[in-house]
Amino acid sequence: MTGKRIILEQVALCIICEGSEEYDYMSRLKELNVWNEQYRVDLVDAGGNGNLPARYQDKYQNGLYDLVLVFCDTDKKPYEQYMEIKAKIDRFHGVDGISNRLIYFGNPCTMQIIIEHFAEVMLKSPAKKVNSTVIQQYTGINDYKAKQEQRTALMRLINKENYELMVERVDRLPCSDTDMNSSNFNILMNHLSNSNTDWIDKINEEL
Repeated sequence: MTGKRIILEQVALCIICEGSEEYDYMSRLKELNVWNEQYRVDLVDAGGNGNLPARYQDKYQNGLYDLVLVFCDTDKKPYEQYMEIKAKIDRFHGVDGISNRLIYFGNPCTMQIIIEHFAEVMLKSPAKKVNSTVIQQYTGINDYKAKQEQRTALMRLINKENYELMVERVDRLPCSDTDMNSSNFNILMNHLSNSNTDWIDKINEEL
């Protein structure tokens, strides 16, 4: 006996990421092995929020996953594109409000979650130009525009220690997607850190 615990059956999840920043971030968390080994997580870069509903439907219909989720930002009020994404997913399943169980968000943007690895900061805008000063202050990355080399440098700064800090800080944020500086991302992270997969069964019962 090697002493290694054997996972009899992994749960297969697919997370559709809005764009390259979300994809790179989730890839980094996956790389850090901060999630329970019970889960096999596949990531998809949707290439923009307009593609999210179609990518979601495609991955859901191919039947390869126990659950398909979405990770995106809300952008700024009145959240028209974000609300349309939710509406399309609701209509696809024919279940009012089911998108609230399937979409994990950052308001005003995904950077609101990422920056919590480094400090408890409330961003005032989704605009990268506005946030670049804050990003430089806490990461040392100058004039952040989410270019590939900048994203790579940023992801290298994320580690297991500041991951735990991020979860604690995001847990203190409101979880209503219409509140500024809000997120439900901590809920997903808490699910993925736990071997109990009942949450997936409960969602599937509603679909």
